Amino acid sequence: MPDAGPPRGGSGPEPTDRDTPAVARAFHRSVGAIPERLRRVRAGLGLATQAGLAAGLSWWVADDLLHIPQPLFAPISAVVTLAASVGQRLRRTIELVLAVALGILVGDALLYLVGTGPWQLALIVVLAILVAGFLGRSPAFVVQAAATAVLIGTLTPSVPNLELPRFFTALIGGAVALAVTTVLLPLNPLRVINRAAGPALDLLADQLDATTTALRERDAGRAQAALDRLRDNKAEIGAFSEAAQGGREASTLSPVHWGRRDGPIDRYADAVEPVDRAMRNSGTLIRRSVTLIEDGERIPETMPAAVASLADAVRVLRREFTRGAEPQRTREQSLRAVCEAGKAYRSGVGFSGAVVVAQVRTTVSDLLVSTGIEQEEANRLVRRAFGPMRPTAGSGQPSRAGG
Repeated sequence: MPDAGPPRGGSGPEPTDRDTPAVARAFHRSVGAIPERLRRVRAGLGLATQAGLAAGLSWWVADDLLHIPQPLFAPISAVVTLAASVGQRLRRTIELVLAVALGILVGDALLYLVGTGPWQLALIVVLAILVAGFLGRSPAFVVQAAATAVLIGTLTPSVPNLELPRFFTALIGGAVALAVTTVLLPLNPLRVINRAAGPALDLLADQLDATTTALRERDAGRAQAALDRLRDNKAEIGAFSEAAQGGREASTLSPVHWGRRDGPIDRYADAVEPVDRAMRNSGTLIRRSVTLIEDGERIPETMPAAVASLADAVRVLRREFTRGAEPQRTREQSLRAVCEAGKAYRSGVGFSGAVVVAQVRTTVSDLLVSTGIEQEEANRLVRRAFGPMRPTAGSGQPSRAGG
C-alpha cells in the first residue's frame, strides 16, 4: 500500500531544536542573552568610569605634573588597584607598592651581579617569585614582584635610572585610584551591597519556598533539588561578604560616606556571618525534610506554614536592608515562623519532624542576629515565641539548638 504522506491540511511534524541550523540556534541564543549582557554592562559602568578616570589622572600627575620619564606603571597600577575586589583596594595598593619595591630590589641586585641576558632574566624571575613567596604574601603580590623584576631586567639596560621612577609611579597610580574611589567618584556602598546581597537572600528564600511546597505535596524530589541548589551557594555568599567588606572600607575611607559608618552599612557587614549560618542550618532543615517525606512521617499543616513564614522573613530582611530601615518587620515575621513551628511540635511530630522544627528555631535565631540582636536575646525571643514544650505522646523531642 503506498505511503499516504502527511495528513492533509497539516505541515508535518513540528520542527525540533535538532532540525534548526546551528547558526540560527546560536543567533537565537545570542539575542536571548542580550538583556543579561546589558545588565552586566550597566553593573560595570561605575567601575569602568572610575578606572578610566584613574588611568588618565595618574598619567597626568606622573608625566605632566612631576615629569617622571616613561610613567607607564602609573596608569597600570591605578587599573590594577581598581580591578581588585571591592573591599580590598587599600590592601591591594599597599601590596602593589611593596611588590614593586621587591621586584626592583631583586632585579637591580642581580643585574649588578650577573648582567643581562636570557638566563639572567630567568634567574631574576625565579628569585623574585621565591622571595615573594617566602614573605607569605598573596598570589597577586608574587605575580607583581615577578612582573616588576622582568621590566627591570629588560628595560633598565636601554632606559637608565628606571628603578626609583617605577617605584614612585606605582605609588602614584595606587594613590590616584584610591582618591578616585573615595573622593572624586565614589560609588554608593549601600547600592553595591544591595546588589550583592540580593542573590544570596533570594537563593535562601526560594529554596525554603520549594521546601514548603515539597512538605505540602510530600515531594521528596523537590526538597532534594532545593537542598542541592542551596548547597551550591559559594558564589552568592562570597559576593555578599566581599561587597559588605567593600562597603565598610568605602564608608571608612570616603568622606562622602562617613555619616553611614554606624548605620545600614555596618548592619549589612555584621549580617554576613549570621546569614551564612542561616543558609547552613536551612540546609539541615531541608535535608531532614527529605528524610521526613521518605519515611512517611506525619506532617502537621503548621510545619510547612512555619517554613513558608521563614522564607517570608528572609524576603522582608532583604527589603528592609535595601531601604536601610531598622529590620523590625523581619524580627516579627521570623518569630511568627517560630510560633508556627511550636504549634507543629505540640500537635505531634516524628523524629525527623522534630529536627525540622528545631532547625526552624535555629535559623530564626540566626536571622534575628543578622538584624542586630545579640545571640542571647535572640535565643530568649525564640523560646518565648515557640511556647510550651508539650508534644503529644509518641512524638519526638526537638533539639534545643539555637534557642
